[in-house]
Amino acid sequence: MGNSALKSHLETSQKTGVFQLTGKGLPAFPEELQRLTANLRTVDLSDNKLESLPPSIGSYAQLRSLTLNSNRLGGLPAEIGKLKKLETLSLSSNRIQQLPLTMDQLKSLRTLILAGNRISEFPTGLGALRHLDLLDLSRNQLQSVPPEVSELQVIEINLNQNQISLLSADVSRCPRLKVLRVEENCLDLAAIPLSILNESQVSLFSVEGNLFEVKCLRDMEGYDKYMERFTATKKKFS
Repeated sequence: MGNSALKSHLETSQKTGVFQLTGKGLPAFPEELQRLTANLRTVDLSDNKLESLPPSIGSYAQLRSLTLNSNRLGGLPAEIGKLKKLETLSLSSNRIQQLPLTMDQLKSLRTLILAGNRISEFPTGLGALRHLDLLDLSRNQLQSVPPEVSELQVIEINLNQNQISLLSADVSRCPRLKVLRVEENCLDLAAIPLSILNESQVSLFSVEGNLFEVKCLRDMEGYDKYMERFTATKKKFS
C-alpha cells in the first residue's frame, strides 16, 4: 500500500477516531498509528497478515473496539491489559493458543470473540470482567469446561465446534448466563449436568450435533423447568 494512501487514511482517522484497513496484506501493525494514540476509538485490521501486536498497543488509551479477525496472530502482548476503555475485542480466525494473564484488567470489555483459534484450555481469569456479555470460543480445541466457568458474568457462551466431552455442573452457577451453545462437540447424555436444566438461568441451551439425540433431553429431570424459561424468553422477543 502506498504512503499517500496510508497518509490519507491517517488524516481521516485523526478526524473520525476510526482506522479501518482490511484485506491489504499488512505484515505488521502500522507504526504510523502511534501518532493517533490519543484519538483512536475503533481499529479494524481484519484480513491481513499480522503475526503479532506491538507492546505499544497498550498506549491506545481511548480504544473501545479492536477487530483483528483473519490474521496470523499467535498470541497477545501483556500490554493489551492497559486498554481500560476497550469494549469489543474480536480475534476470530487466528492462531492464538492462550491469553495473557493481563486480560483480567480489561474492565470495560463486553464482547470477546476468539472463534477459530487454537485454544485447548478454557481461559481462566475472565471472571474479573464484570461487564463481559459475550464470550465466543467456538471452533477451537477445548476438551472440557472447568468449574472456574462459574466465575464468569457473561450472558452468552458459545462453545460450538470444539471437542468437549466434559461440562462442569458449575456452569449453572453463572449468575447472568442465559445462552449456552455447545453444538457439535463430544458430549454424551450423561455428561449434561442436570443443574443446567434444573437450577440455572439458561433459557437457550443448544446441544445439536453431540453424541445423543436432542429429544433425549426431554426425559431428563428439570427439562420442564428449562422449557418454562425458554418459552418465557421466546414470548418476550416475539
